[in-house]
Amino acid sequence: MTQFWPIVPAAGVGARMQADRPKQYLPLAGQALMDHTLRTLLTYPRVTRLVLVLSEQDPYIEQSQFAHDERVIRAVGGDERVHSVLNGLQSIAALADDEDWVLVHDVARPCLTHSDLDGLISAVINQSPQSGGLLATPTRDTMKRGALTAEGLVTVQQTVAREQLWHALTPQMFRYGLLKQALQEALANGLAITDESSAMEAMGYQPLLVEGRADNIKVTRPADLVLAGRFLSDRNETSSCE
Repeated sequence: MTQFWPIVPAAGVGARMQADRPKQYLPLAGQALMDHTLRTLLTYPRVTRLVLVLSEQDPYIEQSQFAHDERVIRAVGGDERVHSVLNGLQSIAALADDEDWVLVHDVARPCLTHSDLDGLISAVINQSPQSGGLLATPTRDTMKRGALTAEGLVTVQQTVAREQLWHALTPQMFRYGLLKQALQEALANGLAITDESSAMEAMGYQPLLVEGRADNIKVTRPADLVLAGRFLSDRNETSSCE
């Protein structure tokens, strides 16, 4: 039976948060940010286990409610995201089949919903089983390409047409064997890989863009943490009224 494997890179330090610990361990709505992410994935019906990629000496993991959860397989992170994801894939080499599905999700996106997972999985399986796909949101703002001046200022170089421009989100969903091959080839060729889709694109695939919720934000700066807390609070209030 085809399995679904969430891979959650969580080896970063989150320097832009200017906090005393990596952002995945910051408090959010009464628990660690990371625990919201892990709970959403582990309570999804198609998921039985997931891979959590941590720095080799992570002093904070014991703070997580899922630190000793048997469904969580730990892997050691690498220098960059691409290395961490590849390490996560390698950690389940004896368990996963090449045709299994991998769902790579940012640990710092705690507002993911099961409905978005439903939409992504259904769309990819039915419309893009070879190329895979990713959650994304269409760009609605006017887009500007900036240029750095000699004085260190950023000025507008040109206005970029926003039609067909999308913000890439996660999860990003691909076949286990193909994704592993794509990441390995990208590293061997010295390519700059910013997400899993870019590695697949380098192999000639065209991943499907599946529109997801705009509140599936990535917590990068302090203001994002506040916003994520509001989103989660609003959902809890809505659920309690139903």
